[in-house]
Amino acid sequence: MNARVRGMHSFLLSRSRMDSLILKPDLDSLITDLENTPYREDIQHAFVTVEGVRGLEYALRLNLIRTFQKILHFSRGMTGEKYIHIFLARWDIHNLKTILRGKRVHISPQDIHDCLVPAGELDEATLAELLRQPDVKAVIDLLATWGVEYAYPLTRHFEEYMDRSDLVILEYALDQYYYEHSLSLVAGKSRDDAIIRDLVAVEIDITNIKSLLTLIRDRIDPEDAVRVLLAGGKYLDMKKLTAMLEEETIDAIIPHLEQTPYRFLAEVKAGAGSTPRLSLYQNALDRFLFTQGMKVFRGDPLSITIIVGYLWAKYTEVINLRIIARCKNAMITPEDMEADLIYA
Repeated sequence: MNARVRGMHSFLLSRSRMDSLILKPDLDSLITDLENTPYREDIQHAFVTVEGVRGLEYALRLNLIRTFQKILHFSRGMTGEKYIHIFLARWDIHNLKTILRGKRVHISPQDIHDCLVPAGELDEATLAELLRQPDVKAVIDLLATWGVEYAYPLTRHFEEYMDRSDLVILEYALDQYYYEHSLSLVAGKSRDDAIIRDLVAVEIDITNIKSLLTLIRDRIDPEDAVRVLLAGGKYLDMKKLTAMLEEETIDAIIPHLEQTPYRFLAEVKAGAGSTPRLSLYQNALDRFLFTQGMKVFRGDPLSITIIVGYLWAKYTEVINLRIIARCKNAMITPEDMEADLIYA
């Protein structure tokens, strides 16, 4: 399996190829160039019904789904299946959150569908049936009827959601279930378990820091805010997180990160002036997480980390191509878009 994934990794776009795409003069020339890459089949398929930047994003989504499903298929029954499940299950969580948000604000099923990535256990047919449900309760009831694992955290917190009319309650329940379940899968003593456990724990830290930034910006009471923080982080335990919640400004929480790998947020602040946008911090955190995920590809050639690292690298490539496409469509200069791209 690792040999097959190494072969797939060789088809990822190189840094020099990505640089050449950045320099394309417009969206049409970008699309033309991508038709000479492994994205050709998906671009041709997508552009039958959609054109322009939406068509390209649709093609990238198709390619990502096809790639992830291919790996999921040939990993069935193998030793490393649980590790791949951890990565791909994030898309189940993404899809459920997207559907719940859409149903909450009455977005059309087609518009919700365009944001889904059926790369996990919830396949296209399953998601299509969920989209046919009229509201949040009906979606959760159907998941429970099917016995889908994600129904448990949703039904457990549904009454609280109804009482407070706050979708964050259900989103937090899904996150909490996902991370607790993921950590339980890698609780063993093997080297692979340790590597993936650290990666999951770092992701919990990143998720918590993002939450803290938003909670402090919105001046949420610490007693309420602590309810949406996740346990299991690598460098930030609940005691540290609670102390950070007591701060009144985003600037004040940055020093708390000085002894952690997340101290780079101080550089974001220094480089962005007196009041950096929240998105600058969030993007920097995402880049750090993606980089950590891609780095594990360089590990033991017989380790599951080869596959996990490839999954992160493929996802990052698609993110980069979406950034380039949107920037070309908005006529943003190559210099400005370069700052948003992610490289290992």
